[in-house]
Amino acid sequence: MWYHGRSDINNTSESIGLAVSSNGIHWAREEHVRPSGDASLVMNCSKNWWAFDTDSIRPSEMVIMSSPMYSAVYWPYYTGYSSEEVNLSGAPYILQNPERVHGGDKKDEHHKIGKIFKSLPGLACSQDGRHWARIEGDHHSGALLDVGSDKEWDSLFIAAPHVVVHSNDDLRMYYHSYDVENGQFALGVARSRDGIRWVKLGKIIGGGSKGSFDELGVKNACVVRNCKVGSYLMAYEGVSADGIRCIGLAVSPDGLKNWKRLQEDPVLKPSEEDRWDNKGVRSPCLVQMEGNVDKWRLYYVGIGCVGRNGIGLAISEGSNIRKFRRWADFTCKINV
Repeated sequence: MWYHGRSDINNTSESIGLAVSSNGIHWAREEHVRPSGDASLVMNCSKNWWAFDTDSIRPSEMVIMSSPMYSAVYWPYYTGYSSEEVNLSGAPYILQNPERVHGGDKKDEHHKIGKIFKSLPGLACSQDGRHWARIEGDHHSGALLDVGSDKEWDSLFIAAPHVVVHSNDDLRMYYHSYDVENGQFALGVARSRDGIRWVKLGKIIGGGSKGSFDELGVKNACVVRNCKVGSYLMAYEGVSADGIRCIGLAVSPDGLKNWKRLQEDPVLKPSEEDRWDNKGVRSPCLVQMEGNVDKWRLYYVGIGCVGRNGIGLAISEGSNIRKFRRWADFTCKINV
């Protein structure tokens, strides 16, 4: 598992770490991956002044593939943040933390107000999953895609690139941005033949109906091709009118268009009890089990008191993908 984290609350820069598991349930940080001695650290921000990822980096999706141009096996797509500020002055205060915020003063203890920084998608490669080299995209900063023009829905930032290999020469990237005109987070898709050069196809799904758990938008999508029926299933983070994060599901016959919500209610909500994830659940990672296609695992980021985050696990109840329950014996091993 590749995840992002930072060393302490005063360190605003995030890096990528590695954790390992023998069963996908109990995880431990991989110690001393680098000579520096930083536990589990595998990738830092770029030191090039012109790069798009000088401020923070967050992993999104790991694709295992090879290319005639690159012999690497692991291709991690990630979100990179620069020091360029994004203007969201017209948005509700609860949306002032779309992806990456630096608090401006001591009043910002819960990240309701802050400076928002621009993000773009990037790519790296590795043969062992521990030592990485960046693959530069066509954008002058090295990013794979640029934001849209002022009138387009993704003009502010591009975040959380999730890549699905449909075939050898057909890759799809799902990402989110903030649609200023509609006042919602929304998801879009881009397409590529080689995984490096991408063409945007437009927005595919936006916020839900008034009063819904995703009224203010959808973000952090994870798309999986269902091995059983061939359609595409999307787990996403929904943002409600009061800023609460829950996880919902959507389906599409081809993974490109005609996305429809599987149900109006979320499949995973924050814990009602005084637990580590009682403030919100976000950033889903959906996995269909190889030995049992009717069984699904849902990894997610849980938000607790004082904004402390951890990684949790929920599993589907039999073949009912519409309902997940938290893993009963699971206690959060990784705090990020």
